[in-house]
Amino acid sequence: MPSSNLTNSSSGPKLCYHASHEQFSPSELITWVQRAEKAGFNGFFSSDHFHPWSEAQGQAGFSWSWMGAAFQATSIPGAMICCPGYRYHPAVVAQAAATLAEMNEGRYWLAIGSGEAINERMTGLPWPAKDLRNARLRECADVIRALWKGEMVTHRGLVHVEEAKLYTLPKTTPLLIGAAIGEKTAEWLGGWADGLLTTSRPRDELKKMVEAFHRGGGEGKPLFLKSGLSYAVTKEKARLQAHQQWRSVAFAPDLLAELRTPGEFDAAGKHVRPEDMDEMIRISDSLEEHAAWIQDDLDAGFTQVVLHNIGTNQDEFIDTFGSKVLPQFL
Repeated sequence: MPSSNLTNSSSGPKLCYHASHEQFSPSELITWVQRAEKAGFNGFFSSDHFHPWSEAQGQAGFSWSWMGAAFQATSIPGAMICCPGYRYHPAVVAQAAATLAEMNEGRYWLAIGSGEAINERMTGLPWPAKDLRNARLRECADVIRALWKGEMVTHRGLVHVEEAKLYTLPKTTPLLIGAAIGEKTAEWLGGWADGLLTTSRPRDELKKMVEAFHRGGGEGKPLFLKSGLSYAVTKEKARLQAHQQWRSVAFAPDLLAELRTPGEFDAAGKHVRPEDMDEMIRISDSLEEHAAWIQDDLDAGFTQVVLHNIGTNQDEFIDTFGSKVLPQFL
């Protein structure tokens, strides 16, 4: 029976490249993740969307198949996030993740979250309130873990599983990380997730997220951060590309989870100004400032920081950070 290895993804700081499927085609992302490895990034992370956040982004490739290709194209660790229980049955998630982990021993972990309507309502299932989505997520996590142990699983609750068993398992069970953007969810995850994945925010707010996770039982578990940033040759250009590509970060979490289509996100974002992005995204043309933000994250206890440059200037970001920022930490 495989055993979980919590040290695999948490031994020393890792600065990872974020492969944004909402913004770029899968073939472009393969090229960029290879370029990121050559530049010094020591991991990659994949988003998982059925629709983009806006029409301006314009892509939404299938992350699971892309992950297999990305592992073959690189030699660095990789991870992804998904929402089991709606678009994906948890038994299918368990099988897909086990297959990736078996083929890429020690290189893969999985994050799960309660999801957003823009990705999950397309199945036609009712989109429940947050407390029910959390309850379903916990059931899915229990199902996934039981299947990863090689057990025969029958579960009848908010999700249904009938006599399911996985016959292909990795030698080492991957981490099952819980995703949270609010303190209440972070505290709840502390009791059962293998670690926390959250998003970048001001230092005091990030500290509260970590404290909430620890308070709920997460003390000693690994912390992962997805850092949304915008780098360009001028701060104004960096701000404008953040506004053009990712203004949805200005929305409250409750709204973010309920909007159903890219068109609805675009309508909701009409009144978001470029300057409104400054508190939500790390916008700067200064590499020293970006390095200071990364250091703050590491000082807060995060052992893996996923760097997501939300502009379309991926070549510039990868090469510049690879030569001038990453060497300060790796």
